[in-house]
Amino acid sequence: MSRIGKLPISIPSGVTVAQQGDVVTVKGPKGELSQHVDPSIIVKIEDGIVAVEMDEKQTSVGAKQQHAFHGLYRALINNMVVGVSEGFKKELELVGVGFRVSNEGNILEFALGYTHPIFMQLPKEVKVETISERNQNPRIVLESCDKALLGLICAKIRSFRMPEPYKGKGILFKGEVIRRKSGKSAAAK
Repeated sequence: MSRIGKLPISIPSGVTVAQQGDVVTVKGPKGELSQHVDPSIIVKIEDGIVAVEMDEKQTSVGAKQQHAFHGLYRALINNMVVGVSEGFKKELELVGVGFRVSNEGNILEFALGYTHPIFMQLPKEVKVETISERNQNPRIVLESCDKALLGLICAKIRSFRMPEPYKGKGILFKGEVIRRKSGKSAAAK
């Protein structure tokens, strides 16, 4: 059995978890999420606790795959419960001369040293805030109840200008440290 999969998930107040067939739906104050669960995994909802177990009779997938699914679906359901109750927050920082970002609603506009601005339409499930303070790098604060969607959006934003190791420029997560490389060595005499 998976060590992660064995852990029970406690349901906080204000959150409801329901299962209909192979789909688990979680509702809370921050939103509603649903996840399809593989038939080889059993989800039990009892007394404010969600337990994820393996179906020993199910042989549609191999034992190794079933063990992997056990931990995976427990983590996905836990992320949904945490997301609809507390939400997830990511902060990105633009490091570079002339790098700017602004938003109008859910449309982000980036100036990242290219010849043109980059526009990005965010889904309605993601709340965005841009912060531009004097003598500090511009920041983007993203909030959502869906952890997977939030990570996907952050990865897409980072792909516009990946951090590079020579000058340290690019789009970084707040607090991320880039391992710096030295440039060309002086020519040997």
